[in-house]
Amino acid sequence: MDLPCVQWQDHVAQKWTSLDPELREQFTSLLEVDDVFKYTLTLTTQDDLDLLQSISAGYSVQKDTEQAAKCRERGNSSFKTRDFTAAALHYSQGICFAPLSSEQLSLCYANRSAALYHLQHYQDSLDDIDEALTSGYPSHLLHKLEERRSQCVKHLSAGQKAKQDHHSPASENHKGPGREGSLTFGICPQAAVGYSQEKGRHLVAAETMAAGEVILTDRPYSCVLIPGMEELKGSGGRQETERGVLFGTEHRRCHRCLTETLRPLPCEGCSYCRYCSDSCQRDAWEEHHRWECPLGADLTVMGVMSQLALRVTLKAGLKNVQMARDPIRDKHTRSEPSCLNRESSESCSRHTSHYGDSYLSVFHLLHHLNHHSPGLRFLCAVTIATLYLRLSKAGPPPASWDLGRPSGAHSQSPDEEGGITDWSSELWLLGSAVLRHVLQLRCNAQAIVMLQDTAAANSPVQSSREMRIATAIFPTLSLLNHSCCPNTSLVFSTGAAGSDVSAHLSESAAEDRSTVHEVTVTVRAAKVITPGQEILHCYGPHSSRMSTQERQRLLQKQYYFLCQCEACTMQQQQQQEEDEEGTERRQQRSAGGNPRQSGLLCGKCKGSLKKSSEDKGKGFTCSRSSCGHHMSTSELSRRLQEIRVDLEKAVDLMERDRPDEALRLLRRTQCQSGLILAETHPLQGELADATARAYATMGDWNNAASHLQRSTVAISSQFGEDSVELGRQLFKLAQLHFNGGARGPALSVIPKVRHLLCLHCGPHCPELQELQAMEDCLRG
Repeated sequence: MDLPCVQWQDHVAQKWTSLDPELREQFTSLLEVDDVFKYTLTLTTQDDLDLLQSISAGYSVQKDTEQAAKCRERGNSSFKTRDFTAAALHYSQGICFAPLSSEQLSLCYANRSAALYHLQHYQDSLDDIDEALTSGYPSHLLHKLEERRSQCVKHLSAGQKAKQDHHSPASENHKGPGREGSLTFGICPQAAVGYSQEKGRHLVAAETMAAGEVILTDRPYSCVLIPGMEELKGSGGRQETERGVLFGTEHRRCHRCLTETLRPLPCEGCSYCRYCSDSCQRDAWEEHHRWECPLGADLTVMGVMSQLALRVTLKAGLKNVQMARDPIRDKHTRSEPSCLNRESSESCSRHTSHYGDSYLSVFHLLHHLNHHSPGLRFLCAVTIATLYLRLSKAGPPPASWDLGRPSGAHSQSPDEEGGITDWSSELWLLGSAVLRHVLQLRCNAQAIVMLQDTAAANSPVQSSREMRIATAIFPTLSLLNHSCCPNTSLVFSTGAAGSDVSAHLSESAAEDRSTVHEVTVTVRAAKVITPGQEILHCYGPHSSRMSTQERQRLLQKQYYFLCQCEACTMQQQQQQEEDEEGTERRQQRSAGGNPRQSGLLCGKCKGSLKKSSEDKGKGFTCSRSSCGHHMSTSELSRRLQEIRVDLEKAVDLMERDRPDEALRLLRRTQCQSGLILAETHPLQGELADATARAYATMGDWNNAASHLQRSTVAISSQFGEDSVELGRQLFKLAQLHFNGGARGPALSVIPKVRHLLCLHCGPHCPELQELQAMEDCLRG
């Protein structure tokens, strides 16, 4: 939930409309973030705080013994059906709800240790046994834990002995996939930061960059997990959902480094936050959670962007905010830059590079105060002003706002750091900084996207989709301008996984190394980039997924610029040429057999349909002059929707373990879709993919591979021959060939898959390991 909940938005909208016209006009005329915050603070009342408290009651994050018991019961039900993963997640939820030293806490720890034991996570099981004993596990049940402890120790000892028996010098320094060397952050030597009045600060190639080469690696200044996103799939997933039990990102990912974990450590103060390790829990507490925890559910009501803005400000601390403010105070509105990227005019005008200083990079990003609509501006301002008042009432701030100091420094008095004598002044600066960051985040927030496995737990073929799990702000990544057809690929990693990029980065960046748990993004060249060429990243609207008009509309609405990238310019020129050429020339070109392919077929002659120019583009006409068949937009939309509905029904049937019924429905749907859709249409690709999945579920590998091969035609047409999307689809095809024993076809497709995945995801991605194992097996 990026924006505040709907109830809060409605409240603020009503507050705006009921304001005296003079007050609205005065608010709209304010040009400084500081002034907007001060003025809104005078308009924020106890009624706003009372409503926030009322709404927050529905999002309670308090410890609750009764809820802990219910979670444990659900875990027991999953355990009985041998769904140990779901059981562990239920027990973890119970652990988070259970008050400290309560019997429920000890019982949930003990039960989770049993689930982890059956999942062969023996060390985690031992750790949970210790936690259960520390939490006062009932004495009459202790024999169960002791028996499990001895079994865990036995398995761990056997595993250690096996490792020693197979130990060799070659494996001594092996660090596993993605752990090659220390993780290094920065920009590679082949790239440089450029500046122009039109583009602002941006990244350009100083030397030729090969496709797949690492350009930069960055970590977020701060990030916030997005709650409510379903992640658990596989056996029992559908049934759990039907009973109203939903595991989301917040249940199975660390709330700091976002790594997946079945053994999260709970926050001692609330039932919401959980972490993968003591270090993540400690770091989160020092950076932000000691202030967030007392706010309870208020931050959930206020939305992800408000919480992220608060985290950025808390992590920065008073000194960093003051240092960032001083050079630009009352200057940033002198001239609104025409920068395509997202840094302020003062930042753009500097010749020295400050992207290495994380907070300066964040602070100087454009906030676009005057571009936001008055209503949105007011929503952000009232939300942050209310949050500020809520903070001030929650208790005194830490001994120093500067949370970025070394551990233990927060115990010093304010005067020892030379600074804070006026607490209200300190909190006022905090409120103004949070508002600034909220306004910035509309244009500068970066979605952290991970591949989520969507296949059943026992599926022999990978099925996945990209899912946004968090929102973050990246200091160095923000240098990249937008293109609807970018020349880069982004890969996010979470947890303690390292990277293979350290050898590619500059010596100056080599000083900044870390092996701690954290989120990282790696940017690679998706194609050859020549010297002087700008390095570009897609902000969301991509030429392979949206029309030019739709992309430009969305970019103008959110980022306040009219995109004129290569893709937009080329498509506009093509459209203009088509509009200007005469009917006779269009007929000649169509007769030549090379019309612009839309993926839509004429229902009469199977020619290609194209947008009609005769009725202001409200319909489609056959490109063959001898036919001239016309189809209205409404008719085409209706038929496409029917196909989409049938596809969704078939997928639902497969999730309910009824692949034979799904297959019958898909066959009928493909007969209908073939009348109006070419093999290159994305929907045809989805139908072929679903059909392949149905055949694979039934063990018919040859038919599954045949249909999946058809789906690659649509994916290649939509995303390109060198796209990561095609690479992932071909990876599934390699799996099908392998499972079906088709040695030749499998070996023929593996090199293409390896090339594409290495290009976009790097040489250490998990799929490449599986691919290598398949190839080794096939070659004997």
